[in-house]
Amino acid sequence: MVVQVKPSVQHSSKMTEGSQQKVEANVLLLGAENVGKSALTVRFLTRRFIGEYGDIESIYNHNDRVDGREICFNIWDSLYSQNSDTQGCVTEKQLRWADGFILVYSICDRASFSVVSQQVRRIRQAKKHAGGADKVPIIIVGNKRDLQHRRTVSSEEGRMLALSADCGFFEISAAETYHGVLLVFHELLEVIRESRATRKGIKGIVRSMSAVFGRRRID
Repeated sequence: MVVQVKPSVQHSSKMTEGSQQKVEANVLLLGAENVGKSALTVRFLTRRFIGEYGDIESIYNHNDRVDGREICFNIWDSLYSQNSDTQGCVTEKQLRWADGFILVYSICDRASFSVVSQQVRRIRQAKKHAGGADKVPIIIVGNKRDLQHRRTVSSEEGRMLALSADCGFFEISAAETYHGVLLVFHELLEVIRESRATRKGIKGIVRSMSAVFGRRRID
């Protein structure tokens, strides 16, 4: 079973892309240690589950087809810093690179849930400070749903965090199912496309207004 909450999106501004156009999406995975970021990534890439990973930060490339379009996912599986001064921090380089974010916590680890909450706030603050869009493509993922007997974070808490931050939300088990992981990445892609369409629409309005006012000044 997969628990899901979708962020609010404006479907009227959905981006139209050419049927032959290849779309790229840069996806940054964040979260504390041992929450299953790498397991989730590898499950998406290979459909296989691998439970143990070393401390390796990697960027993967994966081609997929979504709704008949060729999509290139660039996935940055990041390491979590243990330095208390940078706890929950996202670097400027990561913020510039990422089109969207997947923030992972373990339902068995309340501290990891707190980390995700911090990361949501810091991403939004950094984007706002940089003059970015109010809508940042973020999906929050509660992993390890197969370990219900060890749960310390309820599904409702995950939903409420996502709703309060206008993020998507899934509760999944990367160990048990590929389908839930696939839904996470495909939903993030949809939110990224919505965000791009909105920015494109705003830029078009600004250009139109500039042209109108420019003509008035000339007249």
